Amino acid sequence: MSRLVFLRHAHSTANESGILSGRLTGVTLSSKGHQQALTLVERIGATTFDQVRISPLQRCHETIEPWLTSKYGNGIKQFIIDDGLNEVDYGSWSGRKLSSLRKEALWKEIQHNPKSVTFPGGEKLAKAQSRSVESVQAAHKYRKNGIYLFISHGDIIKAAISALIGIPFNKFQNLVVNPASLSVLDFDGSSARLLSFNDTTQPITEIVKSTRAPRLLLGGGGGAQGARK
Repeated sequence: MSRLVFLRHAHSTANESGILSGRLTGVTLSSKGHQQALTLVERIGATTFDQVRISPLQRCHETIEPWLTSKYGNGIKQFIIDDGLNEVDYGSWSGRKLSSLRKEALWKEIQHNPKSVTFPGGEKLAKAQSRSVESVQAAHKYRKNGIYLFISHGDIIKAAISALIGIPFNKFQNLVVNPASLSVLDFDGSSARLLSFNDTTQPITEIVKSTRAPRLLLGGGGGAQGARK
């Protein structure tokens, strides 16, 4: 069983301005985001990853850079720039204010029937979900009991997690994934168990190293059992 860690990029200049940036270039971390990236050094800590898979976009790379250049940054076996984790292609919506987009008829469809949505001149949301899951499957295939870090974007992480734990895609907007949040799952190749979700404060070292739970649980599980052998 693989252990998956999802990291959303830290607070960006687009977040600060209320803009749906999509894949536009030149979007960097805000001052707040740079501070969040610094806190990730100890929150990720001495975790060793079989692979780090990351979106090509600048804000994701800026988010992990402090950890990569810290004393912990040698804890990586493979570093992969993965277009499957790229932001949704929002097409002509890219660069527009969220306050304006909420007035569009398509906005309601995105909230209540996202499976059917294709952004004007852009990508189908269901396609974005499928490519994010393909990235997870590629990592799991590399080593079926590995530890993997996926650095991506809010909608991509929500879409991937909803698919992995069996939430219908039309309900994926019920998930909240904040900037610089970490979520941890166990994955057996077909389904996943959520161990920690949308955490923006706590270190992940202990939960990542804890013993993988049995596939079948009764009574909610017994909690972390210590480092795996």
